[in-house]
Amino acid sequence: MSTETSTPPERKSRGWVMAPLLIFVAIAALFAFALTSGDPSKLPSALIGRPVPQTEFPPLEGLLSNGAPVPGFHAADLAKGKVSVVNFWASWCVPCIEEHPLLIELRKRSGVDIYGVNHKDQAEAGRRFLGRYGNPFTAVGTDRTGRNAIEWGVYGMPETFVINGEGKIAYKHVGPISPDSLEKTLLPAIEKARAVAVQK
Repeated sequence: MSTETSTPPERKSRGWVMAPLLIFVAIAALFAFALTSGDPSKLPSALIGRPVPQTEFPPLEGLLSNGAPVPGFHAADLAKGKVSVVNFWASWCVPCIEEHPLLIELRKRSGVDIYGVNHKDQAEAGRRFLGRYGNPFTAVGTDRTGRNAIEWGVYGMPETFVINGEGKIAYKHVGPISPDSLEKTLLPAIEKARAVAVQK
């Protein structure tokens, strides 16, 4: 009579069911650690060094600057030889309010064109936000459904991308810009992208 024991079939099948859950938990823990650590921009992005996704952002309806409509933009606008910045934001996003003065400072100090993407927002709320806090954007596009944000690999609001003159993503900042990240990461990333463009 054999004394060997075999694993019940139910236990084996339970192991296969648990494997995806364990993988998901491990990945979620990685992202949670990156978001709560000192530098959330260290979240992985497969888009760094690659062309921006072929997306189009229609203009924010009714938004004017000096009496003229503020345009939206599309991917081709980011590949015209100049380093630029793309910022995803929303009126309902409290961290977006906190970082907004730093976007204005970024524009003043770097001189880059900043393209804003109003994410899953109402046009009136987006206009009210910019009317209250100021408009640092060269163009303001909309992403009503959030589909374009998915294409860009956006995790949440706000997120900021530095785009080189060839329309490739040079740097990605996850979460609100702080005075520290403005000085130590964002401005240097812009200057680095400019230096690489000059060398070419």
